[in-house]
Amino acid sequence: MPTEQPALPGSQDPVPVSSLPARGRVYSGGYVESITVVPATEPPCFTAMVEDRDAVYRDPASRKPRARVRLVWIGQRRLPGVEAGTQLAFEGMVSTVGSYPTIYNPRYEIIGRPENET
Repeated sequence: MPTEQPALPGSQDPVPVSSLPARGRVYSGGYVESITVVPATEPPCFTAMVEDRDAVYRDPASRKPRARVRLVWIGQRRLPGVEAGTQLAFEGMVSTVGSYPTIYNPRYEIIGRPENET
């Protein structure tokens, strides 16, 4: 009897966003904090800033910096379902661009909420 495979390879042990390496292939996940939409005059590029899975429970009054990763999809103006507050699982090659760990064109999966949650 075949066993059910996870949607993304490596999804057995996700790495928290706060523990991402400076370089290399990673599987992680978190909540979309914000998205960036570029003007129509610029080349298509969709960017999402993602925080750790536990960021949804953070104290809003806390001033300490939060771990984030930038996900960039080149050639896309938008990704249906990817908006602020969406939970994602993602995989790709991470590198540091500017001061943020960045993954270009990651494989991703939108994690749904149970129907009884608001």
